[in-house]
Amino acid sequence: MSELRVALVAEGPTDFILIEAALKALLPAPFLATRLQPEPTRPKFGEGWGGVLRWCLDFASGGHTAFEDDPRLPGFDLFVIHLDVDVAEMAYGDLGTEMQLLAERRQLPKLPCHLPCPPAADSATVLRTHVLAWAGITRLGSRTALCLPSKATEAWLVAATFMDADPMLAGLECNSRIGTQLLSLPRTRRIRKTQRRYHELAAGVTEHWDIVRRRCSLAEQFSADIAAIGAGTGGRSAIR
Repeated sequence: MSELRVALVAEGPTDFILIEAALKALLPAPFLATRLQPEPTRPKFGEGWGGVLRWCLDFASGGHTAFEDDPRLPGFDLFVIHLDVDVAEMAYGDLGTEMQLLAERRQLPKLPCHLPCPPAADSATVLRTHVLAWAGITRLGSRTALCLPSKATEAWLVAATFMDADPMLAGLECNSRIGTQLLSLPRTRRIRKTQRRYHELAAGVTEHWDIVRRRCSLAEQFSADIAAIGAGTGGRSAIR
């Protein structure tokens, strides 16, 4: 069987590193991950949640009903679209007046849209409908999964890296300041948001993914979604 090809749309390069690490724990065979967004040679969309939004809007302009149907994206076995759940606390105007006006003109779903946390899943469920609306589709294709860590992918990094009873684990999926707190830790525990540092820690995310799933409900949801895709792919049984 040929190597699996995974297409990933993410907020930023460090998110890509952590999600790729998670997929290494979920997919039993080596795979080739392609970063569709942010794409270094096509910087027009920018990074962050605004980049994911613009990428989805661009996809919607093609009028396709699923990512799998876009002829510009051929040969992928799996599509993963990432968005941190803290986006539910944002507003279109945070991306500038032009985006705010575009959201009003296209009647994009309302932001902010966050719900009380816990449970983390409530805001994620609302945000899921936003991603579909941005992309102009009504449901995901059979080979697409949404990756919605709460409040951010750093929760998965913390879950994999810190021992039981560590204060960083308190309220993990409802902590909107987790990135800032990682930078404020004592030097020996501090985690800077650099690709080099995240690459150093990525193997731990893969190795301890079972712990991440236990500590983060949305990591468990992502794992279940990937497994469901594997169950439905038939011939592409390498996705489990």
